[in-house]
Amino acid sequence: MEAFLVSTGIVALAEMGDKTQLLSLLLAARFRRPWTIVLGILLATLVNHALAGAFGEWLTGVIGKELLRWILGASFLAMAVWVLIPDKADEAHRGAGRFGVLGTTLLAFFLAEMGDKTQIATVALAAKYSALAAVVGGTTLGMMLANVPAVFLGDRLANRIPLKITRAVAAVLFALLGAIVLIGLD
Repeated sequence: MEAFLVSTGIVALAEMGDKTQLLSLLLAARFRRPWTIVLGILLATLVNHALAGAFGEWLTGVIGKELLRWILGASFLAMAVWVLIPDKADEAHRGAGRFGVLGTTLLAFFLAEMGDKTQIATVALAAKYSALAAVVGGTTLGMMLANVPAVFLGDRLANRIPLKITRAVAAVLFALLGAIVLIGLD
């Protein structure tokens, strides 16, 4: 029980103000399907954190923290440019392209968690407690406690804020995140 509770608390606190909270807001504002997004977050987090204990250390050892930092930073900068480009599906019915809302959420969250502090915390907690199920359950609950409110806030704000402004704010925030990662402040 200790592994579960400690994992929940650490990850919930670590997620406050994290890039995945921003991602939660953006997905909710863009697609306006909060329950589908919540399901995507849950599934992505379960898969990511389950793999983190076994795979996280190997990945960092193979490509190195420095290369991983550059990949993540460049990805955020690319995302900043991408959110500025309106597409027809976005204007017409806020579609998610070929992956759908669930697939887009799954992929975005899974990738956003790669090398993130909560993924690294999951690796460390699993090593400390030798209780993978309790740790993964706890870290997943922590992620949900931090991100589900952001999804519903984003869904509410989307009805009041023009999409053009949402895109501009998202682009600036992603660019800032990219710069922070590239500079090495994260």
